Amino acid sequence: MSLCIASAGSIMTLLAGSFSLSWTHSVEKNTWMERWQVEGDRLALVWASVEGSGAGIDLPQDAVWEDGRWTYRPSLPPLTRLNLAASGATVGGWQFCAGGNCQELGARAGEAVSIWVADVCNPAAERDAHRLPDTAAQ
Repeated sequence: MSLCIASAGSIMTLLAGSFSLSWTHSVEKNTWMERWQVEGDRLALVWASVEGSGAGIDLPQDAVWEDGRWTYRPSLPPLTRLNLAASGATVGGWQFCAGGNCQELGARAGEAVSIWVADVCNPAAERDAHRLPDTAAQ
């Protein structure tokens, strides 16, 4: 299975079993980080942390303060796709890292990003992914 990313009118294919996303929170201006794992044809959020709490940041009761961040294991079921919607209210897009390589996704307001798993990453697979009900957003 390949990790597929649709952004800025193109589709990237990565052979990666996991990836991380980080971004600056639009209100509190602190850094949020997530680690995702590929589980079959799904994406599982396995770890998350944020530099503080405040507006729009609802920490679970089991969050632990360590190394200057609240860290926790999210209780979200695996997703068929992850949709990121660039609001334009943040400092930038998402920092996406996989296999030691990082790049910014969704830097411009309104630039949608979709991440999913497929045998082959192509426009038809991307359209099919958009028909599925599972989503998450910034």
